[in-house]
Amino acid sequence: MGGLREVAAPFVVPGPLGTSVRDRLKGLSTGDEKVLRLVGDHLGALASRDLKARCTAGLDHDFDAWAGRKRALTGESSSRWAGAITKGSHDQWALARRGQLGHINGLEAGVRTIRHRLSLPVGETGSKHRPGGYRSRAEWFTKSRRLQVLEDRLRAARVDWQAGVVHVVRGGRRLFNTRHQLGAAGVTEERWRMEWQARRRFLQADGESGKRHGNETIRVSPDGEVSVKLPAPLTHLANAPHGRYVLSARVCFAHRGEQWADRTEANRAVAYRIHEDIERGRWYLTASWTLPPVRTISLEAARARGLAGVDTNADHLAAWRLDEHGNPVGQPLRFDYDLTGSTQRRDAQVRHALIQLLHWAKRHGLVIAVEDLDFTSEKTREKHGRRKQFRKLISGLPVARLRARLVSMAAELGIPVIAVDPAYTSKWGAQHWQKPLTTKNRKPTRHHAAAVAIGRRALGHPIRRRKAPPPAHRSDEQGYRTVQVALVAPGREETRPPMPGPRTRSVRAGCGAKAGDQCAQHRSEHTAEHECWQQDSLPLSL
Repeated sequence: MGGLREVAAPFVVPGPLGTSVRDRLKGLSTGDEKVLRLVGDHLGALASRDLKARCTAGLDHDFDAWAGRKRALTGESSSRWAGAITKGSHDQWALARRGQLGHINGLEAGVRTIRHRLSLPVGETGSKHRPGGYRSRAEWFTKSRRLQVLEDRLRAARVDWQAGVVHVVRGGRRLFNTRHQLGAAGVTEERWRMEWQARRRFLQADGESGKRHGNETIRVSPDGEVSVKLPAPLTHLANAPHGRYVLSARVCFAHRGEQWADRTEANRAVAYRIHEDIERGRWYLTASWTLPPVRTISLEAARARGLAGVDTNADHLAAWRLDEHGNPVGQPLRFDYDLTGSTQRRDAQVRHALIQLLHWAKRHGLVIAVEDLDFTSEKTREKHGRRKQFRKLISGLPVARLRARLVSMAAELGIPVIAVDPAYTSKWGAQHWQKPLTTKNRKPTRHHAAAVAIGRRALGHPIRRRKAPPPAHRSDEQGYRTVQVALVAPGREETRPPMPGPRTRSVRAGCGAKAGDQCAQHRSEHTAEHECWQQDSLPLSL
């Protein structure tokens, strides 16, 4: 056990801090689309210029610099548009900064792995925790050259990190690189240009409590009317007072519509974003707002009513219900999803599987127990080498998206979620639970056994099953007493109580001074097994 890492304690996952809903802007006229494109292109150019200024400032940026950037943008837009642009630039710089740190950590992990494997003799076998040497001299030479490349990248990344330099592409680096490979991507230059312009437009504004309907820049009334505050150079396009443009389309949020209407009527902050989907030829409006903090229940209260252990896999969710003592109850379940195809299809597949899981848990009043997975360090090519299929399998797991959706959807149904350490759950689950739970009519998989291990860890029980006592000393007449039971369950951990009726010829039923004494029985680790025995002398009076 010395080589095993320490297992973190389970915890109840806090609920989401915000939510968003989206609706299509149906019935937009040609003039409406033209105005939205003009406003978005103008504000997008300002956002690009402001992002460049923010990246140039680097670590020397302070509150005064932020105020100066906002003043420079106010004259060409408005004070609220300038505030939204500067905040968006700051958030984008911070996101790139976090991504840069993750890139440095990945390079450092790759360099450490290659250095270790290069230091070993060629062909040396590795262990479970440490990789071995490379297979041939040719591979050793190739990896030595790759080590130099990674060290150069790491050195440059560290210099940028210390100087606060980040590299950001408004519109996306992948789409930017597609411009040089239009033939391979199957995209025409005109179609790419339309997508590029749509990605770089800026039509989003944060809400402000106390203002009319919660947002002065992009205002949506409770009856669905959408109006946009035009920037200063485009005020001649206004069709409403105070330099506003009212769209001919109306919105009606089918999901969380009542919550959104309550916020707009109470003039509480709601953030909006308008964007164009070039592939579908549609315009959408997204509304988002913060949620009040929900007080999560304690871990003891969540464990009181049992739970469902859920194991996340590349193509399905394996679940098994456990009672409060850690005993598997009922049949194992499997919720499939297919992650092939477009992003929208994969997202819909994950949502459908989670809906089935949560509805089943809601019917039985169960808590969900999942693994706190993070495969950031497991995807590197240096760690798994030629195991491309395994790396592809790990990369295909929808860990982040599934976890975020599970927490948000479970919060709506009032289902607590417990996160546990994923260490050894699959290995120990298959070792201790897969074979005992297999019957003639039930064939649980390794993933179902892992779900049992996850649930037992969430309940605070050890994953290892209790070792069975010798057959002659089992209280249930050669039964198999190895599952977890309650401490208060009578007759499970003691000798069988006296039963009425004669049991032997010499001693009547219920008689005997040591009928219920564990130490009087010949059992392992009891005093009766180690004490010496001596016959009492006969009394002289007889």
